[in-house]
Amino acid sequence: MPTIRQLSASVVNKIAAGEVIERPASVVKELLENSMDAGATRVDVRLEQGGRELIRVTDNGCGIDEEQLTLAVLNHATSKITTADDLFEVGTMGFRGEALASISEVSRTLLRSRTPEAASGAELRVNGGVAEPIVPAGCPVGTTIEVRDLFFNTPVRQRFLRTPQTEIGHATEAFVRIALANPQVHFRLEHGNREVHDLPPTDDWRVRIAGLFGDELANALIDVESIDPPITLRGYVANPQYSRANNRLQYLFLNGRNIRDRALQHALGEAYRGLLLTGRFPICFLRFDMPANLADVNVHPTKLEVRFQDGGRLYSQLLSTLRSKFLSTDLRAGPAGQGVSPTREEDIAASGPSQIVDWAKQQLTQRRFDGPGDSAPASRPAGEPLVMHRVSQPFKPFPDAGGRAPAMASPTAQGPAPTADGTHLDASSQGEVDDASSTGPREIKAIQVHNRYLVVETEHGMEIIDQHALHERVLYEQIRVKVAAEGLETQSLLVPEPVDLSADEAAMVMEHRDLLKKLGVAVEPFGGDTVLVSSYPAMLAKLAPRDVLGDIVDRLMSSDRLPEASDLFDELLHTVACKAAVKYGDRLTPDEIVALLEHRHLTQNHHHCPHGRPTALVYSCDDLDKQFKRI
Repeated sequence: MPTIRQLSASVVNKIAAGEVIERPASVVKELLENSMDAGATRVDVRLEQGGRELIRVTDNGCGIDEEQLTLAVLNHATSKITTADDLFEVGTMGFRGEALASISEVSRTLLRSRTPEAASGAELRVNGGVAEPIVPAGCPVGTTIEVRDLFFNTPVRQRFLRTPQTEIGHATEAFVRIALANPQVHFRLEHGNREVHDLPPTDDWRVRIAGLFGDELANALIDVESIDPPITLRGYVANPQYSRANNRLQYLFLNGRNIRDRALQHALGEAYRGLLLTGRFPICFLRFDMPANLADVNVHPTKLEVRFQDGGRLYSQLLSTLRSKFLSTDLRAGPAGQGVSPTREEDIAASGPSQIVDWAKQQLTQRRFDGPGDSAPASRPAGEPLVMHRVSQPFKPFPDAGGRAPAMASPTAQGPAPTADGTHLDASSQGEVDDASSTGPREIKAIQVHNRYLVVETEHGMEIIDQHALHERVLYEQIRVKVAAEGLETQSLLVPEPVDLSADEAAMVMEHRDLLKKLGVAVEPFGGDTVLVSSYPAMLAKLAPRDVLGDIVDRLMSSDRLPEASDLFDELLHTVACKAAVKYGDRLTPDEIVALLEHRHLTQNHHHCPHGRPTALVYSCDDLDKQFKRI
């Protein structure tokens, strides 16, 4: 029978080290947090070999009394809390009392510190958990901690360390997160003989962001603020023109502590829905401030994950704040190098026409629609018709028998005279264009290029418009308003259509029959892995029922959680808009160009199509002058 025995303090500390100290970056994080709790206004970090050989952190904080140096490296010894109740109102960066004990257990550690009242400092060395006697040391006020030969006595963990280049990357990221949370502190990071970061103190968070990520990104940030007592949200989100292939540039801070929270990241993604291509992630720098007792930070040993008392409220606050901000912000894309997202080969490839065809995998701007009052743009003129154009013909106007203007043509268009090739819109044509500097009717000058793009003259330069993307956005919002006002119309099939599925797909369909019914898709079992589709949305009449069901099943199978009916329904609306919009290669008449341009201002978001692509690129005269070397 196995014998139960109590583990030695050394083994306990090594186990704790495995939970808290994963790599050199963990040491950097813990030591920097201690410096912040000590009230430091300057912190210098030096690393050798990615932190494997040396990690030195020097601060000018309050220091540690000589008689308390030994306590500082003992397990469960801390100055941050005194009672169990303090765990639920933590106001410091660290409190577990395990960091220094764990670090010194698996390294050769030196602590040198001096308080403002002391005439001299004191030094303590700990080798693999064995402390040497404290000796006097000459040093300024503050604390210096050196960690050498990390994991020298735990070779198994040492073998899992990566190359110095990889480890310095992780350590730098830990440094960046602390530096972002504390812009008022001067931070400096060195690796070997190279200075990685030197960040002077600042009261402007954007300046600290620029120092870490560059002026281009900092200038593309949109400031956000929301105060819903006792919760305050402040910070920046990046213009959708800037995005990443991962979520590493999503920085969330709770009361000055960097955190990870899936719910908040999901809210961020929902706010950007329809503004980014699938597979791209938004960039943000957001700070949440709230009473400490509204969040439990003692969930994870490294305190990265937290538990909120009312997570739903925080989710809604973030989502509504960002959506409101985007609706009131000009999100049009600028010329290359001036607001366009960083280019990568896969991004360029994903921006081609083939991506538009892959509509089933795209997201939409709005998560749900609640009715005509919430969906219809406030600026829509009374009685403006909801136009649902053909799929096979390019944006063709249909004058009625009475000779009235085409539904999509501008009421102010005066029959502009085209040029010889039929693609130029004469300056005599009048209409309203949603230009950043224009508030009323003005001349429209536009030409169609390669039957793909519209080049439009603006007051301060020009715009290059993607005709398919803009028309898709216009149609999508018109269809949403129509369906919200009149409800979803379904059509029953005279002969139900059988659809063959795999076993797991068939099971998924039958399990979620009620959800499919809300979407207008009625299914019945037919035997084996085959189901019968007996009805589906009338607006998708030009699509085969098996294709409609197949796309919904793909979404159900690929999602980690059950999608909401509104999400799937939006994708169906997107399908109609995508299939009905003018395509690349469609020649537009001058009237069609006028109509398309004048319907931009009737949409909630004409800057991006439902795929998330920009509908237009904006070039100012200064941009053009620079390209021609006139400036």
